[in-house]
Amino acid sequence: MNGLKDIWNQYKGTIIGIIIAILILITRLHDLILAIVILVLGAFIGNYVQQNKDFVKTKLKNFIDKI
Repeated sequence: MNGLKDIWNQYKGTIIGIIIAILILITRLHDLILAIVILVLGAFIGNYVQQNKDFVKTKLKNFIDKI
């Protein structure tokens, strides 16, 4: 019994993470989570490009010139 408590205390985060990952895979929530992550990432990239137009334009021009 004491060994089981030691294992639980040492690997509590790992065990909970595995259980959450299994639930996400079983309920197919990973598709929704991936879609939300892609939307948020796209929003951040779009905002960065809008705020730094000149910097992005010069970096893109230099990259295209190298090709």
